[in-house]
Amino acid sequence: MLENAQDYYGKVLSGSADLRTDACCTAEMPSETVRSAMANIHEEVRARYYGCGLVVPQAIEGAHVLDLGSGAGQDAYLLAQMVGANGSVTGVDATPEQLAVAEAHKDWHAERFGFANVRFVEGDIEKLDALDLAPESFDVIVSNCVINLVADKAAVFRAAHRLLKPGGELYFSDVYADRRVPAHLLADPVLHGECLSGALYWGDFDRLAKEAGFADPRLVTDRPLAINDRAVAAKLKGINFVSATWRLFKLDGLEPQCEDYGQAVRYKGTVAGEEDMFQLDAHHAIEAGRTFPVCGNTWLMLEQTRFAPHFDFIGDFSKHYGVFPGCGTAIPFGQSDANPAKSGTACC
Repeated sequence: MLENAQDYYGKVLSGSADLRTDACCTAEMPSETVRSAMANIHEEVRARYYGCGLVVPQAIEGAHVLDLGSGAGQDAYLLAQMVGANGSVTGVDATPEQLAVAEAHKDWHAERFGFANVRFVEGDIEKLDALDLAPESFDVIVSNCVINLVADKAAVFRAAHRLLKPGGELYFSDVYADRRVPAHLLADPVLHGECLSGALYWGDFDRLAKEAGFADPRLVTDRPLAINDRAVAAKLKGINFVSATWRLFKLDGLEPQCEDYGQAVRYKGTVAGEEDMFQLDAHHAIEAGRTFPVCGNTWLMLEQTRFAPHFDFIGDFSKHYGVFPGCGTAIPFGQSDANPAKSGTACC
């Protein structure tokens, strides 16, 4: 799989215009801040961009960021402006041709930004333990449509958990399937290179993330993918694909369900670009100034991370009220009342 990815992105594709599907394309409308930062990125770097989402999490000024599968460097140079002179971005990629583009323009970007805070490392993101990256040394890890390309996805999640500081975050976009993609399709170089045959079934992703230590994956955005190439679509008949962005926090104490402890938060409106509304995930848009009830997991994601200075916190964990309404899984009992088989009795 690594060899095909290197060949497809290093030799087959000369730019994003050569892609045959929209799986490795970003459709989200960037904020004004992101658009301004994009104007400071070299045109050759932008021409070799193959991401499927916006991996620009909030409140990262001064953060140390690791970009897994950094390619020609667009996300790395974008994030470099967000973290500023006191932060840093380390990009890891295994494709020499992509890294050559990223490295060629380091000085150009440093002059443009007024500081140099980006470095690139050649390496396989399945083997991050082999690189000179210190455990618990990154505040945020990002990845943009790359994890689907690797064979051992569990290794990537485990290494990300090891490299993050406590309270750190893996914030990444990738392609997912609504069922497991047949294994034999991995041998198709186009399907693999277009980020489709290596896409995780969403249920397998949830399991792998939790096994790596990320207890409560949070979906941020998602969009269905259209497979417009007829030949590609014919091989994938019956499988639906989604481009999705997730955030995974490295936090002790996260529970399997969203539990209610009577807690609430009040957003101060102090995160740049989200002064009116803070978007934690697809289910938590927190309006500034309002008292906003939250589950215990959401409380920890705000109170024990870089977001803490931007919130007031109400309550504690001293009293439990059950599963949080509308956030956790509904109580399972009582469903058997609707089962037609209940007319008789049986033991097993």
